[in-house]
Amino acid sequence: MSKNVIYLDNNATTRVDPLVLETILPYFSEYYGNPSSMHAFGGQVSKAVSQARQNIADLIGANNTEIVFTSGGTEGNNAAIRAALKAQGNRKQIITTQVEHPAVLNTCKHFEKQGYDVTYLSVDGKGQIDLAEFEEALSEETALVSMMYANNETGTIFPVEEVAQRAKQVGAIVHIDAVQAVGKVSIDLSQSSIDLLTLSGHKLHAPKGIGVLYVRRGTRFRPLLIGGHQERGRRGGTENVPGIIGLGKAAELAKAHIEKEQTQVRALRDRLERGLLEAIPDCQVNGDPVQRLPNTSNIGFKYIEGEAILFWLNQYGICASSGSACTSGSLEPSHVLQAMGLPYTILHGSIRFSLSRYTTQAEVDRVLEVMPAIAQRLRALSPFNNDSADWLQGREAALAANG
Repeated sequence: MSKNVIYLDNNATTRVDPLVLETILPYFSEYYGNPSSMHAFGGQVSKAVSQARQNIADLIGANNTEIVFTSGGTEGNNAAIRAALKAQGNRKQIITTQVEHPAVLNTCKHFEKQGYDVTYLSVDGKGQIDLAEFEEALSEETALVSMMYANNETGTIFPVEEVAQRAKQVGAIVHIDAVQAVGKVSIDLSQSSIDLLTLSGHKLHAPKGIGVLYVRRGTRFRPLLIGGHQERGRRGGTENVPGIIGLGKAAELAKAHIEKEQTQVRALRDRLERGLLEAIPDCQVNGDPVQRLPNTSNIGFKYIEGEAILFWLNQYGICASSGSACTSGSLEPSHVLQAMGLPYTILHGSIRFSLSRYTTQAEVDRVLEVMPAIAQRLRALSPFNNDSADWLQGREAALAANG
């Protein structure tokens, strides 16, 4: 990565750890055998795959037989949801939330069109679900409860263990999308009621294109990809050996650094938030201030376009992301922030900063140095900077004038 780049978009993807890269490289050239082959050349690759599988199991408190390698979060979520519904016979209810990642949300919408009754739980202003609403939605018809461990935009952590325990009382299968949580918070599935859990390598310093679906022993499971005997018949296809080896090494490193995520990364996140809130008026932190990932800060800057902030941050070599799903010419904000009931002046000016164990204090201080001037400049350019209705009206007029 360029020395001039400050990368604070780690919830989108992470850099591959140098030790992960070093571990992977021989499996592109020297150890290129197929792990399913009977000869010794393939056998040594199979042993490395087995060790990677154990490393991942150790990270999440699972048995190595419960680890199924996938291509990433989207495949894992699809496989989990489809398998759960097939296993539940005539049950026709799915419970999820309004703030899920599209890989879950759109899959649930697909099955809704196929005749399933889908309950989309609401969230409060902190992005947190209401357990009472969840319990009211549960019934003997509930086939599946599928929700994220932690939100990718705000970092808000859901009470997934309580959800799983209550869902099991009515015989529902529980799937948790833990793509953003694994490696940032401690997870012990040996003490959990969760049946299925998804993780993705590129969120914890492994390569893109590799992930895991945890399938608890005894959970009925039908594969999404039907092929050979790989993954104990649960996912056909020749194994992505370099990706698997890389994810195994990343899992080993993540376990070793989990305390750093909870202390040093959290401290830098808090330093960034405090500095921005003190230096810039009319801004707020979006999400649960307590039950939140240690690396994630979603901040709403009133009366400013999020895309404009990102443009100017980019001029300084700072990588962040918009808390809004807006595209050019669209007024539709992030479905997550919208579900939280935030005002338009916050919805359209929210920025997500997501840190990693590679983030430095100097990088955070650089953001604090440039961000106040960016906010001041952008607000000065807008004649609609002190009233929500006027600001929105002016924004719509400007978009209409630009065609």
